[in-house]
Amino acid sequence: MIHYIDFTTSTNDDARGAEFDHMDVVWAEHQSAGRGQRGHTWHSNEGVNLTFSTVLKPSFLTAVEQFMLSEVVALSLVDTLADYGVECCIKWTNDIYAGDRKIAGVLIEQSLAGDRIARTVVGIGLNVNQREFPADLPNPTSIVVERGAECERREVLNTFLRHLEKWYTRLEQGERELVETTYNARLYRRDEFHEYALPSGERFEAAIRGVRATGHLCLEHRDGTFGDYAFKEVEFVIARKA
Repeated sequence: MIHYIDFTTSTNDDARGAEFDHMDVVWAEHQSAGRGQRGHTWHSNEGVNLTFSTVLKPSFLTAVEQFMLSEVVALSLVDTLADYGVECCIKWTNDIYAGDRKIAGVLIEQSLAGDRIARTVVGIGLNVNQREFPADLPNPTSIVVERGAECERREVLNTFLRHLEKWYTRLEQGERELVETTYNARLYRRDEFHEYALPSGERFEAAIRGVRATGHLCLEHRDGTFGDYAFKEVEFVIARKA
């Protein structure tokens, strides 16, 4: 069920409420404290985009398997955008890019029961009909910018939920290799040498060779050596677009 509200602090916080069940959605027109990855704030103009959270109850997954939910959500977004004529890739871990521009971001928060995942809240910001963005945002884009025509937002949300149910069911039914293989095939900058940055500021060139089941990014360095990097251990270096 989709629960629409005009204003809230964070849909992820709201969706933790016991009244929301599996596949329920909290969709807010405006969030005063919307969160993104790496502690960033998610910016969205009111009335033109989608900012929502979806509840999942994947008790069939253990805590060490939680990255598979990131894969399922990212694949669902890529499939949704393809339905609207926007070809996208997954920027590890689960940002969605059209070319070198960010069109969607995901923040996933887990609650555990023992070694199992009891409840997952998937927060998503998807740029739909926004045409202009703040100058300090790095390379944002939207469906309307990419395809030149606006979309009905609830229709886009329903399309996403259909794809999410499809990929989630595949994962639940044991098609894990399909999920992992498809996620890796759709990675942004896969098998291309580009610049990356370490938290120290040091930069190096490497090529993405895939993502491990643990969620670690596998990079091949210019000298032929390989390194696995966890979230926040490495950043993409992406030139700003005019």
